This record gives sequence, C-alpha cells and structure tokens, in this order.
Amino acid sequence: MAKFNQGITGPFQGKVGRVIGASWKGIPYMRALPKKRTSPPTAGELANRKKWTLSQQWLQPVQDFVRIGFKGYSPKSEGFIAAKSYLLKNAMVVNGETVAIDPARVKLSWGDLPLPNNLLMTRLEGKLVQFTWDPNVYDDVACNGDQIMMLAYNVEKDSVVDDLYGRVRAHGSDILNIDTSKTGTFHLYVAFVAHDRSRQSESMYMGTVEI
Repeated sequence: MAKFNQGITGPFQGKVGRVIGASWKGIPYMRALPKKRTSPPTAGELANRKKWTLSQQWLQPVQDFVRIGFKGYSPKSEGFIAAKSYLLKNAMVVNGETVAIDPARVKLSWGDLPLPNNLLMTRLEGKLVQFTWDPNVYDDVACNGDQIMMLAYNVEKDSVVDDLYGRVRAHGSDILNIDTSKTGTFHLYVAFVAHDRSRQSESMYMGTVEI
C-alpha cells in the first residue's frame, strides 16, 4: 500500500504493484521491484563487486574524516558515499585479476577552500609528525581561523590516528602524535576545514612514515 503525502498530484510513498515510491535527501523517486536473476554474473560484474567491497573496507576506518571532508560534495552525494565514488573512479589500480587501491590517489576531502602554500611534513622524534605551512591568507575564501585536519592511516592493520580540528591556519604548524600500539607504514593526509564549517579543502597526500 502507498500513500500520498502531498495530495493526489504529489509523490507517493510505499508500494503499488511492482512500483515503489520513496525519497532521498528530499528528492522523490520511483523504482521497480527487482527481478530475480537467473544468469550468473559476468567477469566485469565480479570485478566491480570486488572494487566496491575493497573501497568499502578501505574507507570504513576513515569515515569520520570523510564525513567532514566530503560534506556538501554534490546535491545527491556527500560524506562516505561521495568519498567512495571518488575512490572508485580515481584510485583503483587493476592489474589482470588483481585489484588494489593507490593511497596517493585517494582523496579524503574535497572542496573549494584553498590549501595554504608550502604545506610540508617533517618526521620528529618518536611518533610525532609535524605539518608546517605558510600562515598568510591570499584570497577572500580562506580565513586565519580555518583549521587543519590531520590523519595517519595504517591500511594493513586498519589503524587510524586523526585530529579532525587541529590548529588554525594563522598558526602555521601543528603536530600529529601517532600514538598507537600498531606498527607499520602509515599514510598521511591533511586538509583544512573552514572556521565556520561551511566548506573544506581538497585533501593532500603527504607520504608515509614507519612507526
């Protein structure tokens, strides 16, 4: 059974026969009930399933970061879903039947907030990593109060250390303490989020450190 929420001329919600009426982000849509499949999946379909599963697993540990980083990505997609869409299109490496993700091509944030100039990473003693940048503002979009977002990700062990709201742009530097019992290779990413949370920058891959 379906019902009209906005009168007879409006969209309906529910099921009528083989048609389902629903909405997503305020956008009404209709879709048919899926038909039972009898043919086996093709090689291409199996490869796409493998890519989808791999991207889902890869992004799961960094979902808090991408929820901020891909906020407002498009009218129909943001957060985890938008980050996965970008990864599938830009960071997959296929070699025969082998499918992998290139961390250097992954984006954990996307937006029009400018990154600062001269953004650099320096390994300090212990488990400390320092990020430095030019603290000056050169346009009307950036602000002295924009904050750095920092993340270290050990993909093999699903270990993530992050600071989603670090020091402000005007400070010119911040330190991420990769304080974890997990050891191995950590991939480093940074981005900036506006002081009023209205926008964010594209993320930058900063390389790796061994912990």
